[in-house]
Parts: sequence; structure tokens; C-alpha cells
Amino acid sequence: MNVAPTRRARRTLAVIAGLAVSALALSGCLYALIPEERPVSTSSPAPDTEGVDEDLLPFYEQTVEWEDCGAGFQCSTITAPLDWADPAAGEIDLALVRNRATGGEPIGSLLTNPGGPGSSGVDLVRESLTYAVGEALIEEYDVIGFDPRGVGQSTAVRCFDAAEMDAYLFDIPEDPRGSEGWEAELQERNAAFGEACEDASEGILPFITTEQSARDMDLIRGVLGDRALNFLGYSYGTFLGATYAKLFPERVGRLVLDGAIDPSIPGLDVGTTQAVGFESALRAYMADCLGDEECPFRGSVDDGMQDLGALLASVDRDPLPAADGRLLGADALTTAIVAALYSQDSWPFLSQALTGVLEGDPEFAFFLADFYYNREEGEYLDNSTEAFRAYNCMDYPVDATEEEEAAAEALIAEQAPTIAPYWSGPDPCEGWPYPATGVREPIAAEGADPIVVIGTTNDPATPYEWSVSLAEQLSSGVLITREGEGHTGYNKGNDCVDRAVEAYLLDGTVPEDGLVCS
Repeated sequence: MNVAPTRRARRTLAVIAGLAVSALALSGCLYALIPEERPVSTSSPAPDTEGVDEDLLPFYEQTVEWEDCGAGFQCSTITAPLDWADPAAGEIDLALVRNRATGGEPIGSLLTNPGGPGSSGVDLVRESLTYAVGEALIEEYDVIGFDPRGVGQSTAVRCFDAAEMDAYLFDIPEDPRGSEGWEAELQERNAAFGEACEDASEGILPFITTEQSARDMDLIRGVLGDRALNFLGYSYGTFLGATYAKLFPERVGRLVLDGAIDPSIPGLDVGTTQAVGFESALRAYMADCLGDEECPFRGSVDDGMQDLGALLASVDRDPLPAADGRLLGADALTTAIVAALYSQDSWPFLSQALTGVLEGDPEFAFFLADFYYNREEGEYLDNSTEAFRAYNCMDYPVDATEEEEAAAEALIAEQAPTIAPYWSGPDPCEGWPYPATGVREPIAAEGADPIVVIGTTNDPATPYEWSVSLAEQLSSGVLITREGEGHTGYNKGNDCVDRAVEAYLLDGTVPEDGLVCS
């Protein structure tokens, strides 16, 4: 096999989805337990402009004009600088949604972020309020969802139409996996994608960064009239929240960072660690599956993993045609598997998909892959894939050496042998129109009030060691450990985690550092 000289562990799956990929959605229960229609005040406190530079006052002094947008929710749009380093260079829009505290006078605002990067916070709150936050928080806080810059209803990154996106994500390369021709074809696709994003996004790509977005969060805090930021961030949202704490430690209120990203590790290490994490979750799924008569595998866990590896190799050689004309190859099947590993409650759907593929039917596997990309009936329901790429390519420098890439591939092959053949390839950010401006470094946020970090011991997307590391980096970090499977820990049925988080957010009671919740 001819392998091109530079390949790296892909970051295609790196911290995508956050709460978007959840068991609730796959089981048909991703719904908002929406409060009944009720008269809701559209007023807001006066903006908080203390300590704001004079050239930023026009942004911080703007009035939020809330409008009813159904089911008790209120929606608005505010204006932010395109570039916080040069406020006169242009403006962008930020979309907001608010659910007013059901218990009367709120503690304040609670901003939320579902992860991604690229997931819509507006959709999270409007469509899944009680999944985003618990009932106790809904009662006491004005819960705020927002679409970060580049995302959803905010000024958004645009790239491909649906047909072009289908070809980009699902077309099978002409040359064999790992060959120079295969490598060249993927590099060409990545470059075409980057060019399309540049052409369609009206000059915003250099400013779609987590640091710019964290400054947007302070603007949202200010125009809502809160003196400090209260924030609940999941997955990528933990990086956003930690970045906010780095920039504005004196304005940190009550921050909860659930399913943390380690801000100090480079993109290559992110992809490597996630590969190992998903393999671990896949083995846990296999152990559970083998105890069920409906499981499509037999024998030991090792037997099942070998058979699954053979199945992936089979569709890599001979992709399965779906009714819509797409071919299910190993990359699409890997995406389907990953989508179902975000939550233990989704494991039965993974069994259903793999049973179908073993029988020559790819339809349910495509359902899972489409869910991952938020694709429905041939259309993409949001721009999460485009925004994900934009943020990652600006946040993560492409700076690994060939030796580091080779070491990462060797580690993945050893510790994640089932998915290793489908986890490496050209870095898509090598074809991005702009070089990364982000830095990978520890975040201490000296002077910030306590920041609660939650890590789940077998979280495949944001492995537990990242939460441990972030809690140690933060000068005021407090770690809660949830022992279990799946992505993120709060509001997932663990009473110990939920009580600790809600006591902190509601009363300011800081959890015991190192609290373990079984």
C-alpha cells in the first residue's frame, strides 16, 4: 500500500455535536417540554457597561428588543463587532432566545451552549429546554440560548448546497484507501470546500474563532444587564466557557463546564485521544450487546470487535447502495457508529443499524449518519458542519511534524484497532483559506470565582482525562466525576451530579472538589 508522506489523525469527529447527538433524539424523544402559553414580560434590566472601553459602548448600550416567538419563548437579535480587535471594521448579528424564569423574579440570566462547535443554542433551548437544563434552573433563571457567530440564525458560515454537501461527505473516493490517489482526491475535496466557504461567507471566516465568540458572550451578558456571567456549557461549550474565564476572570459568575475539552492539547492529540475513547465506548457497547439475544454478534467482546472490523472492511471494499443513490462505505458507517456511541441509551439503535448492514441494508446506518450531520430527506437542517470546520480550522494550528503524525497513527492502531483504518487521512484544515489564529495552551483564569468541571469516566467524545486536566489548570477549578458511559454528565439521570450542579447554580454552594458520582 502506498501511503502519502503526511497524514494525521483526523479531527473530523473532534468534539462535534455536544448535546446534538443524544439518545433522546434517536429514540424519538428529543422534544421540548415547552411551558404552556403564558403572558411573559419582554423587559430587560439596563445594560451593564462597567469597565467597557469607550469604542465598545455602542454595542454594550444597545437595547435588546424581545419578541414573542411562540410557546412562551422570546427571541431577539443583537449586533456585535465583526472583529473585536477593530470594532469599526464591520458588524455581525447574534441570535438569542430567552425562556423567562417560571418562578417569578430570576436569579439572573443563565447562558447555555450545546457544543459543536457549530451547534445551535437557540434550537437547543427552543426545542429541548428540559434536556438543556433541569426544572429547578428553569424555575429560577432566565435561560438564554444563543447561536454563536457563524452558526444558525446568527451571521452564518455558508459553503455547499445539499447536493454538494452529500458529495463531499458521502462520495466514495476512486482510489484505494491510503493510496496517493486517495490522499490527493481528499485534499482536492477539502480545498474545494474551503474555497466554497470563502466565496459564500462574505468575509467572516477569519473571525469565526472561539476567542471572538467568548467576547460575544460578554456582550450578551452586558446587554442583558448581568454583572457576572452564569453559564452552562457542554462539550465544545466548555472551551468557550474556559476562554471566557481567561479573558474576563473578574466577570465570571457561576460557570459549569460539562464534558470538558483540554485547551492545552493540539488538534492531533484531540483526534488521537478521541479515537481511543470511541474504541473504548465501542467495546462497552459490544459487551452489553452480547448479553442480548437480538445482538448481531456472538462470542467474546474480542470476537465481536473482530467481526465488526471485518464488517467495516467489507463495506470499504464493496459499499452498500441505499435507496437515495448514496453508497454506504466504511467512513459513513464509522460516522453512524460514532453517532450512537454518544449515549448508552442509543446502543439499541446501533445494533439495529449493524444488523441491517450485515443483511445488506444500509438504510438505518444512513439514518444515524444523517442524524449526526443533521440531514433529513436530502436537506441539511442547519450549517453545523460548515461552522464546525470554520471554528476548528481557526482554533487549531496545523503544526504537527511527520514524526508526530506517525506516532499518533501508531498509537491509534494499537489502542483503537477496530476504527483505526478509518480515522486517518488528510487534515481538512490544510485546505482552509486562512491560517489558524488560536493557540493551544493551559487556561488558569486567575482571580475567577469557582468554576465547576464535570467529567464522565467513559465519555468517548471528550475523554475523562480532559476534564481532569481542565479542572487542574483552572485556578478555581472544581472537579465532579460521573462514573459511567456517554457524553456529558449533568441532567443525564445521575441525581448526585444534578444535585451538586443545581446547588451551585442556584445557591452558590461550591461542590466538594473531587466529588465522585456513581
